[in-house]
Amino acid sequence: MSKVYHTIAILLFSCAVFAQNAPRLIVRGDDMGYAHSGNLALLKCFKEGFQTSIEIIVPSPWFPEAVQMLKDNPGADIGIHLALTSEWDNVKWRPVSNCPSLVDEDGYFFPMVRANKNYPKRAILENNWKIQDVEKELRAQIELALKKLPTISHISSHMGCTGISEEVRALTKRFAKEYKIPIDAEPAGLTYAGYEGPHKTSEEKISSFIKMLDKLQPGKTYLFVDHPGLDDAELQAIHHIGYEDVAKDRQGVTDLFTSPKVKAAIKEKKIALIGYKDLAE
Repeated sequence: MSKVYHTIAILLFSCAVFAQNAPRLIVRGDDMGYAHSGNLALLKCFKEGFQTSIEIIVPSPWFPEAVQMLKDNPGADIGIHLALTSEWDNVKWRPVSNCPSLVDEDGYFFPMVRANKNYPKRAILENNWKIQDVEKELRAQIELALKKLPTISHISSHMGCTGISEEVRALTKRFAKEYKIPIDAEPAGLTYAGYEGPHKTSEEKISSFIKMLDKLQPGKTYLFVDHPGLDDAELQAIHHIGYEDVAKDRQGVTDLFTSPKVKAAIKEKKIALIGYKDLAE
C-alpha cells in the first residue's frame, strides 16, 4: 500500500471512530399545529437553524397547514406528539375520535393533565377518564398522522399525557410496537439535556444552551426539547394562567435554534446533530 493510500485509510478510520464517539444531539421542536406562527417558527428552525426533529399535534387547529408545510419540506424528522389536553385559554382543540370521558362540557380536551390550582377540576386526572377512550383517541391520532405523513419516525407525548397511569404507558408501548414507531426516549438510551443556567431571554437561552453543550459526553446520545414561536399578534393572544409570556418566550427559542453563535459552538465542539430516524439506522 502506498503512503498516500495508507494515509487516506487512517483518516477514514479516524473519522469513523470520531463519528461513533462524538456526542450526538437531537434538537426537538414541539407542538406544531398549535398556532400559525408556531408552524412558521418550527419550519424556520428546521430550514435555517439546527433543529433536527418536529413534533406535530394531530388534533390541533393548525394541523392541516402543518401537514402541507411538512409535505413541502421533505426530509424533516417528524414525531406524533400525542395530546389529550388543550391548555390555552383563547384557542382550543377537540379530540379526533368520540371519547366523552376526556372532554369538558363544551367538547374540548381538559386544559391540564394533573391538578392545577389555577384550573380546579379541569385536569384529566380529576375527572372520570376511561382507558377505552384513551385507547380510541390515541389510535385515531396515530392513524391520522400516518395517513397524512407516512414518514413519521417516532411517538412523543404532549404535557406527559401518556404517563397518566401504568395502563396508559403500557397502551402507548403496545401502539408503538403495533405501528412500528418507537417511543421518543426509548431508542439508544436517550439522555435528556436542558439549559445550564437562566433561560428567560433570547440571550440567556443562547448562553445556557452553549453551557449545556460543554457537558455533553462523548459516545452518548442526548435530547433537547423546546417550543419555537414568533412574537406576533397571534401568539401574544395565546397563553394560560401561569404562562403568560408565551410569545416572547417562544420567540427566544426560535432565536436560539437559528443562532449563528450556537451553530458555531456546535461545530467547534464537534457535536453530531441527528434526528430520531438516525437512531433507527
